[in-house]
Amino acid sequence: MANLTAVNPYTGATDPLLVQMADQTGMKALHMFTTGDPVRNASFVFFGDPNYFITDFPSNTCKTCINPLFAWNHGDIQNEIGNTWLGFVGPGVRDRGQDARTWSDHTDVRPTILSLLGLEDSYVHDGRVLFEAMDENALPKRLRGHKRTLPDLVNVYKQINAPFGQLALDSLKISTAALASGTANDAMYSALQNKIAGFTSQRDSLAAGMVTMLNGAAFDDQPFDEVVARQLIAQAQALLHDVSSCAANPQVCAQ
Repeated sequence: MANLTAVNPYTGATDPLLVQMADQTGMKALHMFTTGDPVRNASFVFFGDPNYFITDFPSNTCKTCINPLFAWNHGDIQNEIGNTWLGFVGPGVRDRGQDARTWSDHTDVRPTILSLLGLEDSYVHDGRVLFEAMDENALPKRLRGHKRTLPDLVNVYKQINAPFGQLALDSLKISTAALASGTANDAMYSALQNKIAGFTSQRDSLAAGMVTMLNGAAFDDQPFDEVVARQLIAQAQALLHDVSSCAANPQVCAQ
C-alpha cells in the first residue's frame, strides 16, 4: 500500500496517494496504539495526500467530497487539520490576545483549568499547566522564577511527546520507509522497527520524568529542580537529534 498512486484529475500527474504510514510499532510512537485487546488493534494506519479524499464508499455516495465548503477532514497529519483554536478567559488568565507561539494540546486543558481554579485530583495528567496563559500571581508558586528553564523544558517535552511533535513526525518518516522497503527477509523493515521501538522507549522514560516534575510542582508543592530539568532537556534534545538523523537517511539508519 505504501506505493499506491492516483491520477490527479486536475493536473493529469500521478501522485503518491499515501504520504505516510505506520504499523503497530509506529503507532506506539504516535500514541495511537493503546488498546489491550489484540482483536481491536489496527495492523497499520495511513495518512493520505491532503489533496485527496480517501473513502471506502462508492463514488455515488460521496456527492459532497468535492466541494469548496468541505475542503478538509479530521484525522490526518497536515497543519490545516492538526491546528485548532483554544481560548481561556477569567480570573487569573493573562490578557494576551491571540497567542500563536505557545504549543498546547488537548491534554493541557484539564491541568490548566484545575490550576486556575485551585483544584487538584488524582488523575495522572499527560499534559501540563499552560503557565504562559496565566497571571504571575495565579501561577503555582513552585513554577515561578524559572523563566529560562521552564519554557525550555515544556517546549522539548512537546517535541518528544506530542503527536504532532518532532519525534512523532520523524518516527512516522522512519515507519513509512520501513513499510515501503523491500529488502531480503525484511531486513530493513526489521532494523527500522527496532530503531523506532528503542526511540519510543527512551521517549516514554524522558516524558514521564518531565511531566512528573511539571505536575509535581504545579499540584503537589514539589520543588522544581533546575539541575534535573536541564539534564532532561539535554537528553531529550539528544534523542530528537538521533531520531531526526534516522529519518533523514533510513537506509543508513537500518545498517
